[in-house]
Parts: sequence; C-alpha cells; structure tokens
Amino acid sequence: MTAQSAAAAARATVYGYPRQGQNRELKKAVEGYWKGRVDAGALRKTAEDLRRSNWRQLADAGIQEVPSGDFSYYDHVLDTSVMVGAVPERHRAAVETDALDGYFAMARGTQDVAPLEMTKWFDTNYHYLVPELGPDTVFRADSAKQVTEFTEALALGLTARPVLLGPVTYLLLAKPAPGVAADFEPLTLLDRLLPVYAEILADLRAAGADWVQLDEPALVQDRTPAELNATARAYRELGGATDRPKLLVASYFGRLGEALPVLAKAPVDGLALDFTESGAPNLDALAAVGGLPGKRLVAGVVDGRNIWINDYEKSLATLGTLLGLADRVDVSASCSLLHVPLDATAERDIDPEISRWLAFARQKTREIAVLARGLGPGIGSITAELVANRAALASRAGSALTRDPAVRARTAAITDADGRRSQPYAERTTAQRARLGLPPLPTTTVGSFPQTAELRTARADLRAGRIDTAGYEERIREEIREVLSFQEKAGLDVLVHGEPERNDMVQYFAEQLSGYIATLHGWVQSYGTRYVRPPVLAGDISRPEPMTVRWTSYAQSLTDRPVKGMLTGPVTMLAWSFVRDDQPLGDTARQVALALRDEVNDLEAAGTSVIQVDEPALRETLPPRSADHADYLAWATESFRLTTGGVRPDTQIHTHMCYAEFGDIVQAIDDLDADVISLEAARSHMQVARELAAHGYPREAGPGVYDIHSPRIPSTEEATTLLRKGLEAIPADRLWVNPDCGLKTRGWPETRASLENLVAAAREIRAQLAADGS
Repeated sequence: MTAQSAAAAARATVYGYPRQGQNRELKKAVEGYWKGRVDAGALRKTAEDLRRSNWRQLADAGIQEVPSGDFSYYDHVLDTSVMVGAVPERHRAAVETDALDGYFAMARGTQDVAPLEMTKWFDTNYHYLVPELGPDTVFRADSAKQVTEFTEALALGLTARPVLLGPVTYLLLAKPAPGVAADFEPLTLLDRLLPVYAEILADLRAAGADWVQLDEPALVQDRTPAELNATARAYRELGGATDRPKLLVASYFGRLGEALPVLAKAPVDGLALDFTESGAPNLDALAAVGGLPGKRLVAGVVDGRNIWINDYEKSLATLGTLLGLADRVDVSASCSLLHVPLDATAERDIDPEISRWLAFARQKTREIAVLARGLGPGIGSITAELVANRAALASRAGSALTRDPAVRARTAAITDADGRRSQPYAERTTAQRARLGLPPLPTTTVGSFPQTAELRTARADLRAGRIDTAGYEERIREEIREVLSFQEKAGLDVLVHGEPERNDMVQYFAEQLSGYIATLHGWVQSYGTRYVRPPVLAGDISRPEPMTVRWTSYAQSLTDRPVKGMLTGPVTMLAWSFVRDDQPLGDTARQVALALRDEVNDLEAAGTSVIQVDEPALRETLPPRSADHADYLAWATESFRLTTGGVRPDTQIHTHMCYAEFGDIVQAIDDLDADVISLEAARSHMQVARELAAHGYPREAGPGVYDIHSPRIPSTEEATTLLRKGLEAIPADRLWVNPDCGLKTRGWPETRASLENLVAAAREIRAQLAADGS
C-alpha cells in the first residue's frame, strides 16, 4: 500500500475512556450497592448505560473504532485477575458464592479477609490492585466480561476493538502471594498463562472481533534480556495461533526502547505507540528498525494525560513522517483517556481565554478525529480547525496570565543554602525531642479525619448561599473541637486538626495560590470510587496570603499536645494537577516550593512545632526509565528541601508517602532530610520498613499499621504484630505508630475503633520494651 492510500485509510480511535459518567453515576451506584441501597441488577444496568453513553459520545465525535472491555467497576487489573482466574485462595469462597461481592472483597477486603495490595499504575495517580501469584497458581479463562461488552458495542452498530491487559505486563505487575517465597518471579508463569489468553482471544474472535488490543505499558520501563525474551516468546505464541483476531500491541507512557524491535519482529498485526513529548524517541526508533511493513500503526499524537489543546500542525508533521513507516497509520491519544476529565465545556467559571487552551476527554476525541481527517482527505478538509488551533496556541503563548515577573525573579535568586536546614539531623533531633517530650513509639495520624456528610453539606450550603461564611466557619470550628477531643481521649500523642475545611489535599491549596485554576466537574478516577479534581496549573505560582495558619493555630489553642501543621508538598502539587507543559517541571516545582516555604515559615512563627509536608507522589512521578531518574530526583528533592529548609532546628519536619514501590527511591527519601516520614506499609506487610533498614535510613519513620483504604477494622493484635515487624527493621527510638494514609474516606465508627486499637498496640509494645529494659 502506498503512503497516499495509507493516509486515506486513516481511522480515529482511542485506547480507553473515562468510566464514571458525566455526574459520577458509577461512583454513586457502586457505593449505593455497598450500602445496600442499590441491588446488583440496578448496578449492572447503570454500568451498561454508561458504556453505551461512552460509545455514543465517541462515535458522535468521529471515533471510528471504539474500545470495549476498558470499563470497570473498580480496576482493570483486578478485572484481568478475574479474567484469568487468578483469585487469591482467601477470596475464592466469596467469589464462588457471589461473583460481584467477591470481586469487591478482593478490592476492599472484609472484616475477616484482607484485600489485595494496591499501588500506583506506573507514573500516574491511578491505583491498581496487585495480582497475587505463586508456583501453584492455576489460570482459567473467563471471557464473559470481554465478550459481553464487545457484543454490546456491536449491537449499537459500532466497530469495536476489545482491550485486554497484556500477559507480560500482567505478570510483571504481580507479586508473590502471601506465604510464597519473596524471590518468586511471576513471569515464570508465562507459559502457563499464554494458553488462557489464546482461549480468550479465540472467544472474542468467535464473537466477531476483528482486532483485539493487548496493552503492554510495562515495556516502556527498563526490561532485562530475560523479560524481553519472554515478550518475544509470548507474542510468537499468541501471534502464531490460527484461531485469533488481529493483534494490536499497545504501549504508552513513554518510549518503548529495546522492546520496540522485539515487538516489530513479532507475528502481530499492529503496534500502538506514544508519539507525544514523552514518547518522541519512538519515531526515530521505529525508523531505525525499518518501520512496520505490512502492519498497522496506531499513532498516539494527542496527549492522553494532560489537558492542553493539541498542536495540530506539529502532530500532522509527525503523522506525515509515520506514513512511510507502516502499512496503515491510524490516529489516537497517547494512552487511555481514563487519566483526564470528561468534558471541558462543563466548566462555566474558567476564564474564557484559558478555556480556549483546554481539552478534556471529549475535546481530545474531536482532536483525534480532526487529525485523522487531516491525514486522510488532507489538510484542506480541516482548514477552519487549523486556523482556530493556531489562534488558541498563540493566545496561550502570549498571555500575561502565564507570566509573573516577580515570581520569576525570586526563583532565579534561589541559592543552595535555601535548601538546607541550619543543623544536621543528629543535632536537630535532640532539640526536637526536648521540645516535644514524646514517649517511645509516638502515635499520630497522617492528617485528615472523616469528611462527614454534614461537612460536605456545609460546603454545598456555603456555595449555594444557604449559609454565610460565619456559619460555615463555626461548623468547621465545631468539627475541629470534636476531632481534637477524640484524639486526646484516644491517647494519640501528636494531634492533627482533621482538615475539615479542605475539599482535597491539592485542590485546597490550588484554590489559594495564584497561577492555579480549580475545576468544578473535572473528576478523574484515583482508585475504585475515589475521584479527584486535579486543578490546572496555568501560570506562575505565588501565595497571596497564609492558607493554613488560622485553623492550625485554632486547633493548637484547644490542647497542650502538639498539633501538626499540614501541607501538600511541591512534587505532589504538580503530580496531582494538570501541570503546564510550556516550561520544565523543575522550574514549576521551585515556584510552588517557594510559595509553600512562606506557609511553613508562617506556621512556625505562629508556634507550630511539628509541620508535615506530604509527598505521596514522589515515587509515583519517577520516570519509567532509570536513565531519567537522576534529573527528576534532583529537582524533586531540591523542591522539598526548599519548602522546609528555613525552619529552626527544634521544629520537626514530617513527610508522608503512600501506595507506591519505595525501594528504588530510598536514597531520595533520605535526601529529603525530613525528620520523620510516615509510609504505607500495612498491605505490603512492612516491606518498606525492611527497605529503609537495608538502606541504613538514619531518621525516624512510621510505617503504617492501619490500612485506611479498606473498611475493615484492624484489631489490636494485628497492629501489634505489624509493629513488631517494624521493630525488626527500625529501632524503637526512631519508630512512630500511625495509619497508612489520611482518614478522609473512612467513616467515624471504624476510624474510632481502629485508632483506639492502634494506640492500644503502641502502649502494649511500650510496656514490653520497658519490661525488657529497651
């Protein structure tokens, strides 16, 4: 096929689409099911309606091949575990009794059975459920979900492409099941898994699927020769099957690197690659291997992870170059649109000038369709769109909204001394212990307490004008009093004010910082039914006035125990926002750090003795390739130290991280120079404590003993067992006792019981240490 005929054949497609619905209908239905207000039939009907609505939106936007199977009640990796029969032994009875309840038990746990571990999906803020596998795992094919959803799309008269998580990535994401040797490698199960995938592919072919997409994002990470050989073997076997649909192997989140020639040579029918800024090297690499003769290329030229409009001329230039490298070139986003909000037109309160620069999922599908037309019929068919696009890009490039000379001058004046504490930790800790007077194994929480219906109602009433600011603030004061009273009675040592005034740990600060824009409807799935509204970082950042001092000081006035000041750190403020793409991330991080530094210094001046600067996204934002780690970690750790470097030695700086793999960034954690770090550890059975010990981490740490992402209440015995594991790695004089994460999503009854058990466990261990003379 010639390049000209390939262009004429160009189709618009996407890898996946937001699941929640315009008004988060899925969240409401699932949570209603958990509470018994929605039955299983109604939940399934809501899900079916949402899938149909999504497909119709895509078709109306000009998407000619829609994805199926990307929809999930909770998580697509968990769906894959169900699809291949990899249900943990402890959950099998529940799954066999009721498949839907068993599915949610794997995700959330029950009072008697722990859930699957949860961690971040590559370098995003999406969380997936980690598969648990062992040498005795038996895989069984269950294609019902995939076949059902594919046939639903067909019934609407659409061309659909089922989407499966690829077998190599599935195994690389997995961990050894409890009781299995830690050095067990799930990838050794590949030969056992491939026949199951072949059976599912055959079922989809029988249902009418022409193409099936197999997602292999793990291949954009550093992979060993053995892993690359396994990839070659996997696709040699799947591609060699006779009873199969055409196979499109998709990668995203960056450059494919050494895996590209492996997949290019494999007997598959097409590849989908990222050609945005993060995946730009894929173009040269594809040319270097001689392209994909006789195969399909799906080109991800629209950024699926950020919300800025596409540069049509730049994308068309890339697409034009790709025409000579494949039999057919189709147009897509760089990854699933799961990672962006649904519709920018729903945002009525954003400055119209800025609105021109934004593209959420619906707008991105239109961009993809425009580019496909420009590649197929030709540039003349999209003249009006090109003119409008050029004008919008020029508006952003020249806008005064994106530049603040004072912020840029202050950032340029940063010195190395600004990012260093005045004394080393060994000297600071003596001053801090004298000031705080805490017992061994001090107890605390990570920050937030339950966001009750009354609090959410009060915020809604304030927005609607049903109550005034004075009435709202009195409700906040009442909540702080209740939270402080409970913590004192429960026996916690370092208290928090509970953050009742905060809607979200990033959005709250973004709404008070110049340069940020908050959305009203920009919901993005974080995990399960937890959705967040990432703010938009559109311009230079500064802090007009204090953001947290008043409420922290009020809480401290109610107690003699120390109350932590609570801030979100600069890396997380970037990672959980839609960050500007017109300057280096490190430059933006320094601007945010200086704004937060002002807040830290004001908290200290108001008498706050403990200040926590949360950085849960430090590991999450780590680039996929190790060659890129050093540059990222340099500016990331610098921005944290810049935030905290101006305080006195006797002010204790805490940080917090959760739900990520920390082992490969322990040196960076050390480089933060925080006095205390709290980390998720309950689901991973204190793995991070062992990693800190192996590194020789010299400061204080609180590996979590209460998994707050499950509704179950850990017993005192459970918490005590975890603490003993923690003490095997961290000395008692440096071990803190705390939950895994903030308590915002939990209910008050389980929070009270869990924290009381946590305190009881700490007291039990203290008594044992005292009796032993430790």
